[in-house]
Amino acid sequence: MTKTSRYRVDKFLLIPMILFAVISIITIYSSQALLPSTMQDLALKQFLWYLVGFILAYGILVIGNTFLLKNAWLLYGIGNLSLIGLFFFGKEINEAKCWYSIPGIGTIQPSEFMKIILIILIAKLIQEFHERYMNPTILEEFIFLLKITIIVAIPSILTFLQPDTGVVLIYLLITICMLFISGIRYRWFIILFTFLGLAVGSILIIYFWNQDLFIRLFGTSFFLRVDRLLDWSSGSGFQLQYGMTAIGSGGLFGHGFHHTPIYFPEPQTDFIFAVFASNFGFIGSVLLLALIVFFDIRLIMTAIKTSSNIHKYLIGGIVGMLIYQQFQNIGMTYGIMPITGITLPFISYGGSSLLSYMIMTGIIFNISNEIMRYTNK
Repeated sequence: MTKTSRYRVDKFLLIPMILFAVISIITIYSSQALLPSTMQDLALKQFLWYLVGFILAYGILVIGNTFLLKNAWLLYGIGNLSLIGLFFFGKEINEAKCWYSIPGIGTIQPSEFMKIILIILIAKLIQEFHERYMNPTILEEFIFLLKITIIVAIPSILTFLQPDTGVVLIYLLITICMLFISGIRYRWFIILFTFLGLAVGSILIIYFWNQDLFIRLFGTSFFLRVDRLLDWSSGSGFQLQYGMTAIGSGGLFGHGFHHTPIYFPEPQTDFIFAVFASNFGFIGSVLLLALIVFFDIRLIMTAIKTSSNIHKYLIGGIVGMLIYQQFQNIGMTYGIMPITGITLPFISYGGSSLLSYMIMTGIIFNISNEIMRYTNK
């Protein structure tokens, strides 16, 4: 076994990241044609966010994942305090207080960083659980799962009250993915999905049976969120209709760079894929999807190669989150998924989300660096 240089980056992870950056910047620049004059600098801002992001990823590579895991509880506390602070100091946008406004920088969304904090903390707890109990009993597993539930519930409730239902779903998905690969008994998942099925079914029954009762029980805000989720299947929304028209109008090769002839809201974030498809057509869309799939597969291969279980848990949470967001974002632009405001990782505009993804990238670089240093692969 030969030990090589201290820091090595998997080129099959780095090259897709660079391509994501290029695609993101040019697509956001193209989307600016659909945005007001006050938002004509988004491409430049995204470039700067990517620059900061790559520096941040390298910083994570240098300090190591051990530092993040060691301080997981501290990060969790800071994350929850930042979510609480939104109720007092948050900037309200579209009737939601999800952001802090920082002069000269823009807005920061704490829930984006909470996703990676949960991944780090849950991975740490799973590892500690297995180190303590080699063959855990059902009761020991139940106590462990109860602890995880409380840990995830606190930021979920705080985020739900902002309100931001989409990110709450990501919190839950991250948790389920990490627990699924943790080695606990599968009966817990049967119980979980049965409970979720009954809960969702009961909510829907009340919604369709008596909407006035639904509002009295759950409030107007939750009613509007459920109503929006259920309304997507009709395909009657202005944003969806025009977004799909823009995609279809691109044809095989698209209208060309910076040519998006059909207007639709949020082209720089929620519907960034529609802008790309309109510009570069079916061929460009297939190539982008192929790049995304290649990147995801490379992450999974990294998880398979590492001998560290805690690293497998970290990658499992990251991959689960990325695949869900990719499927959700692209699916909603085609009308096969509800419009939830979830952005396309690495492509959509957003400083907070991009920096959180780059932190995850730094964690992955750390894991792949360890593999290559000691296996010379």
